[in-house]
Amino acid sequence: MASPALSMEPLSARIPSDLYLWLAQLQVEGATTNSDKLRVLLGQLKRQHDGVFDYVAAHAWARDMTALLREALVKIEGQSGKHSEVLNVLLDHLTTSLAMVVSNAPGDEASAAKLEDALVRRAFALVDALLRQATTAAATAYDPTVVRRHMPATLELVATISNSKGG
Repeated sequence: MASPALSMEPLSARIPSDLYLWLAQLQVEGATTNSDKLRVLLGQLKRQHDGVFDYVAAHAWARDMTALLREALVKIEGQSGKHSEVLNVLLDHLTTSLAMVVSNAPGDEASAAKLEDALVRRAFALVDALLRQATTAAATAYDPTVVRRHMPATLELVATISNSKGG
């Protein structure tokens, strides 16, 4: 069954020239004209506002939000030949966690517990990935000391927990 055609309504607005130029240059998938871009962007904003992002759509949205950063990192990698697994793991974690949060509005305690479990599992996956980067003297990062420099307090907490549980 085909969905009914939506009627289109005209919208006229005056916007500052810097916003107009930004919109004209903005790359929006599936949109070429400013009118198309506004339709896509308003649709995304409505879905976000209504809380109807499913996980896949929320993940795509979160990736879109970090697209400029990702493109800048690709450019840096191309120019310098350096790659940061640490930064990529952090971006992946942020994107996935944000998608989980944006796509969820638990209606009961069981749903909230399920979301909590998924976010905690994801957080510990990030910790695991960072600890793997600490197994060598130099992490695969733009700053090879970044992981080891920030981990002492975490290791102290782990040791305290391990000692309090009897090893």
